[in-house]
Amino acid sequence: MATMRFKKLNIETYEPGKSSLKRFHQVIKLSANESALGVSSKAKKILSNKNLSLFRYPDGKSNALRRQISKKFKCSEDRIICGAGSDEVIQMLCQLFLSPNDEVILPQYSFLMYRIYAKIVGAKVIFAKENNFKVSIPEIIKNVSKKTKIVFLANPNNPTGTYLTSSELLELRKKLRKNILLVVDDAYAEYMKNNDYKSGLKLFKNKQNVFILRTFSKIYGLSSLRVGWGYGSKKIIKALNVIKPPFNVNEVAQKAAIESLKDTKFITRSVKHNIIYAKKLKNFLKQYGINSNNISANFLLLNFEKCKFKAKYFYEKLKMKGIILRSTENGYNIKNMLRLTIGSKTDNLKFMRAVKGMFN
Repeated sequence: MATMRFKKLNIETYEPGKSSLKRFHQVIKLSANESALGVSSKAKKILSNKNLSLFRYPDGKSNALRRQISKKFKCSEDRIICGAGSDEVIQMLCQLFLSPNDEVILPQYSFLMYRIYAKIVGAKVIFAKENNFKVSIPEIIKNVSKKTKIVFLANPNNPTGTYLTSSELLELRKKLRKNILLVVDDAYAEYMKNNDYKSGLKLFKNKQNVFILRTFSKIYGLSSLRVGWGYGSKKIIKALNVIKPPFNVNEVAQKAAIESLKDTKFITRSVKHNIIYAKKLKNFLKQYGINSNNISANFLLLNFEKCKFKAKYFYEKLKMKGIILRSTENGYNIKNMLRLTIGSKTDNLKFMRAVKGMFN
């Protein structure tokens, strides 16, 4: 009997943060950088609407959503493309720009889907070393070759929580060859209130060789609905629309995203909550010798170098209490560290009590 052949891909599968534990009906999930406050009440109204015409295909171009994005962020509607999560936009960029033997540069520790989609289309992934877990511009430039097509980076970066300042990001674009596409992932931009930071969208709104990624999965709390967007030159957007699946963002996701953008009070509350509890958790953990990055996004990278416990022990002990953090060893290859999502008030307090019990 003949066996069907398919490509053998030498790719490490993406493993999301754990979301369930066998012995627990409910867990405290602090592993996936999800919204601490859940979903906007305006978006919830959409989700409970019984008059949705779910038998109809959604708007294939997400016109109403793109209009609302354009209005909210004061950017050009015809330079926006929507995707089933920003993941899909990353995938489309790789399909559009990359051929086998092309090269993509990524920071040493970065969102795993950049490397996965690049490798699927046969491109070579080059990792630029980081400086104390921060993206290094000299290291990126050092790795540029004639084959370099794209540089991907998230700012702030996942999983390290560090970020490039406005001037550093501008310097990077200046030092790269003009025909290299710089992709700046603004996934956590809404959380950033640091004075030396500006989002990729604000810095490069009119640039032709920078592409911006945004998501509704983080501060807007729509992870389960899978909706994100990208912003680039008209030429790139036009080409992406050729390869975009026809009805990639479902109707409920589009409508919920529109309402989420309108709810500025929810966003303000989410940012305030994040700043308060990120500070509390950072200071609380420091007394046990667990250090972390300066506050930026909605997570902390916990370093156990000066702690009496190893990260693995800490992780397993919390699991026994129904609390899940993100291991950075698998996929990221960062040893003796864990990533902690800033959770709800209840979840944060339960986490702190569990840690206190572990050390006392």
